[in-house]
Amino acid sequence: MIQDIAPSIMDISFSDRRPSRDSVVMVFREGKILAAYHEPEICFPGTEDVNPEVLKDTVYLFTVDTTEYFLLNDGPAEMQGFEYQSVRDLRKLKTENTTALFAAFTAYHLSVWYDANRFCGHCGKPMARDTVERAMCCPDCGNKVYPRINPAVIIGIRNGDRILITRYRTGYAHNALVAGFAEIGEALEDTVRREVMEEVGVKVKNITYYKSQPWGMAQDLLVGFFCDLDGDDTIRMDEGELKYAEWVTREELELQPNDISLTNEMMKVFKYSDPGVEG
Repeated sequence: MIQDIAPSIMDISFSDRRPSRDSVVMVFREGKILAAYHEPEICFPGTEDVNPEVLKDTVYLFTVDTTEYFLLNDGPAEMQGFEYQSVRDLRKLKTENTTALFAAFTAYHLSVWYDANRFCGHCGKPMARDTVERAMCCPDCGNKVYPRINPAVIIGIRNGDRILITRYRTGYAHNALVAGFAEIGEALEDTVRREVMEEVGVKVKNITYYKSQPWGMAQDLLVGFFCDLDGDDTIRMDEGELKYAEWVTREELELQPNDISLTNEMMKVFKYSDPGVEG
């Protein structure tokens, strides 16, 4: 998955540090990130590529091994050797460097949050960055806002030697599993039951946690569950959201084109697992 960057390690602990000459700057403009692609490598600007006058506006993001990454929102319109691309475009590039992708996804998550919280949602005054933790504070009313993370579930629904595969009506064009966001006051297991019923109209049982994944492209924390069909296997698909939903066998299951998503890993676990072994 995208966060599996070993032996590299991402340290996202907050710091109020400033960039050095060896730092990387994640530059965003209108929701796109400045990057260069030299197959199979994805590269981002360093401090020496950026006008020194704007470095004072950067915000420390995280460190990967010994390399520090900083955020610059509202970057220049252009920079020689780099071009603005959406994180979805980066996902489509042929690369085995998941460290660069994970850095881009995580930087994007924080870029969106900082941009959306320039003004206080309580009194409307300009916000200021906290100097001791990752937060935005209102100097006027004291309101404090922390990074937003959207909890969502990914659901592998088993029916004997088959699994329920979907495809979205718009957006991602490859096979997926049933998925959806948790509601306020809802346990994740209840989210699983509700989303399965809403999207494909079946009941499930034996809900078992599998693994989680940070998914900065949509500011999500994905939580994977496997479960078993409970009763009638007739699919009643939500046609407003899905264009395809079908039970498929391990042999029929077509995987996604890369290994960065929790969804694809869960499909691989089912496809290549022993039929007698739980996913």
